[in-house]
Amino acid sequence: MKGIYSKGVAPARHEKQSFSTFNRGKVKSMSRQRELVDILNKWAHEYYVLDNPTVSDKEYDALYDELRKLEEESGEVYPDSPTRRVGGEPIKGFEKHTHIARLFSLDKSVSEEELTAFLTRVEKFAGKETEYTVEYKFDGLTVCLTYENGAFVRATTRGNGTVGEDVTAQVLTIKSFPLTIGYKGTLEVRGEAVIRLSVLDEYNKTAAEPLKNARNAAAGAIRNLDPKVTALRKPDIYFYDVNYTSDGAPMSQTTAHEFLKKEGFKVYPYFAVCKSKDEVLSAVATIERERKIIDVLTDGAVIKVNDALLREEMGSTDKFPRWAMAYKFEAEEVTTLLKDVIWQVGRTGKLTPLALLDPVDLGGATVSRATLNNYGDITRKDVKIGSRVLVRRSNEVIPEILGTTEHYAHSKEIDKPTVCPACGAALDEIGAHLFCPNRLCTPRIVAALDHYASKNAMNIDGFSESTAEQLVGKMSVTKPSDLYKLTAEDLAQLEGFKDKKIKNILTAIEKSKTPTLDAFIYAIGVEGVGRVAAKDLAARFKSMENLQNATFEDLIALENVGEITANAILAHFADDETKAELAALAEAGVQPVWSDEKKEGVFSGESVVLTGTLTNFKRSEAQKLIEERGGVCQSSVTAKTTLVLAGEEAGSKLAKAQKLGIKIIDEATFKAMLEE
Repeated sequence: MKGIYSKGVAPARHEKQSFSTFNRGKVKSMSRQRELVDILNKWAHEYYVLDNPTVSDKEYDALYDELRKLEEESGEVYPDSPTRRVGGEPIKGFEKHTHIARLFSLDKSVSEEELTAFLTRVEKFAGKETEYTVEYKFDGLTVCLTYENGAFVRATTRGNGTVGEDVTAQVLTIKSFPLTIGYKGTLEVRGEAVIRLSVLDEYNKTAAEPLKNARNAAAGAIRNLDPKVTALRKPDIYFYDVNYTSDGAPMSQTTAHEFLKKEGFKVYPYFAVCKSKDEVLSAVATIERERKIIDVLTDGAVIKVNDALLREEMGSTDKFPRWAMAYKFEAEEVTTLLKDVIWQVGRTGKLTPLALLDPVDLGGATVSRATLNNYGDITRKDVKIGSRVLVRRSNEVIPEILGTTEHYAHSKEIDKPTVCPACGAALDEIGAHLFCPNRLCTPRIVAALDHYASKNAMNIDGFSESTAEQLVGKMSVTKPSDLYKLTAEDLAQLEGFKDKKIKNILTAIEKSKTPTLDAFIYAIGVEGVGRVAAKDLAARFKSMENLQNATFEDLIALENVGEITANAILAHFADDETKAELAALAEAGVQPVWSDEKKEGVFSGESVVLTGTLTNFKRSEAQKLIEERGGVCQSSVTAKTTLVLAGEEAGSKLAKAQKLGIKIIDEATFKAMLEE
């Protein structure tokens, strides 16, 4: 520090000093700041990423304190300064953020047979034995980090894969990722936020409220509104994927892995490259064997096709990439006492028995509840209150009672309910299930409203189950159309609703009037219709009117609709109350639209495949331009493909198109067509 002049210090101590001399002092101060930032970042990388510290904590702290003092004096902080990682003030809420590229989840296999079937499908598609990578699947919270021009700008949760929550303030407290990188384009990288088991143990030794397991601890640390709490829990991030680059260059998994390491991201040391099915199975067996002795909670292995061009050809389903598979390890099982069974009423009126258990640790989580499917499940498994039951976390996620291991003198039978536990209505028994027929039964209404407003349905931000309970209890809201009649005065009567919250939820309700057709179909709660089936129905029928007039034959022809679901759809739309509610929603201004309705233009009637690298367009931009002009974009070349746009270094897709005699255009022709 000796001889360094800083803004606000030098002029006071040297009144006759010239301005140029002062400026030279500031330059020297900033030069020292830059030097300290570089040294401290190097040491942090060695400690947090390489796990190979080269200096003592005392040495690090001394330079850190010097840097912080210089920053206070100069008023300047470099973008990659380690002082930026200190937890700031609590935030009021999480902002939503749309990812540049969608973050897909992974399909899963739970047996060697299912995993082998996946590998066989890949090789059948490729026409040869191919190369795979195998990595640990860590059990934490997925986060996506964005960089612009070499600088970290944002961190978000995965959310629904398209929209996540901005957790930048929380992630900035983590030291296992770089604030600046060499890559100067726009970049999204994906990782898993975890809390190491040893860190969790140390935290719990002094915590006022010990954390139950590493999975929830990591999610709670990142999704905590107070970054200081995040910092106290000391989460890490292991990075495993390059989600987006602005140059659009395809990356193999090995290329992505090396890129992450080169740029200073923390990756887990185990990374296997396998050239056969046997090598894949061997790598998975290694992970399963060693997962119990590593310092991170893991629930499986991830297997990916390594070849970037083959990945493009295989494409994705509505949920998963076809070229990757998560192998979930066999569930752990324990026994515990069944204390009671309560019956919950869902939005369709179906009663589901919920087992209350003597709390037990299972796979890193404390389990105190488990779902029993129906009364038939109870009798089949010989489940009794007071007995010892065998519990499994199916795929290490959902608690499940497998059966009874021991009955005692005080064990007693579980009575089959005859009336609804919520409203007292006589129950209907349909097949193996019990139903409450009362549509005004409070739990039914609450569940239906909560489902209608949920993220994958009408996406009414700020609406929760507790909001629904208050609306039903205090406002006599009984159906979704009632939401559009709510006023600020109505909401002001609810607990916890102040001006800002009232304004936000009314804005969200108004915004929900123009949902996509598939989201609306899912929202209205047709029995058996999930998101995938809703999208199929929307794509096939294009409007609610067409869907309501669909026949059994029309419905059964769809891939994701079976006979039971088809009959449920027909019964739903034949119901007089459903018809009245749909009319009420329409009268309230709810107008669902099918976003994939065909547009007219130069690409009308064309099924287009993009391959290779374009010079003047991002692939997503080119796809949007094609769709805006009437075209349909495909992920791979098929018999339906009519046009291929080939950029530089186009690979197997181009070769396949040439073999099939499909029309091929280059980027110059593409630009000319856009100008027509």
